[in-house]
Amino acid sequence: MPRKTTLLLIVFTLLFACAASAHNVSRRDASFVKSNHGTAVAAFMYLGAKHMVTGYDHLAFLVGVIFFLYRLKDVVQYVSLFTLGHSITLLGGVLGGVHANPYFIDAIIGLSVVYKAFDNMDGFQRFFGFQPNTKFAVLIFGLFHGFGLATKLQELDLSKNGLIANIVSFNVGVEIGQVLALTAVLIVLSWWRTRAGFLKHAFATNTALMSAGFILTGYQIAGYFLA
Repeated sequence: MPRKTTLLLIVFTLLFACAASAHNVSRRDASFVKSNHGTAVAAFMYLGAKHMVTGYDHLAFLVGVIFFLYRLKDVVQYVSLFTLGHSITLLGGVLGGVHANPYFIDAIIGLSVVYKAFDNMDGFQRFFGFQPNTKFAVLIFGLFHGFGLATKLQELDLSKNGLIANIVSFNVGVEIGQVLALTAVLIVLSWWRTRAGFLKHAFATNTALMSAGFILTGYQIAGYFLA
């Protein structure tokens, strides 16, 4: 394996291994949310944007989704499906009081990264002889990603006063953060695609994404049994 490819694998794996802890809400933010009693639109929008930008598990999945999408129309379509999915479960989970084990949900989020990387490596065609519906998969995994956000907010014992406005604001902030993060990713990908080595290193990059997904999944499973 070329030296650059090996280095790329190491960097990506270490970077997204941090996702195991990045998905949590910081103590400072948690303290603010718990002490807040009333509508705080701007603050919750900021928290939502911050959570998405620092949520490496979400970003790793979205990088996998757009990795081989060359047309802006396709990027918007797939990201919109992901947005629809996580908006439904984020709002429904918190406002509807639907609960689930956060370790279980985050383990599935880790597997979503594994799934998309495997898909990008043409794994389904190579090993199973079929291609799953990618759009449907992105929507379904979007539901789990949104539920992951909901489980974190549910742990904070949110005040009922201004809850709807605050959660909607948080969701809007998530979308803003998602747009900002994906814009940066698309700029990098667009530049990288003009380089001769893009396709050569694409397999290695998705191998690193898959490794990160397995690490995140394993971390959450371990957390479930050790909690």
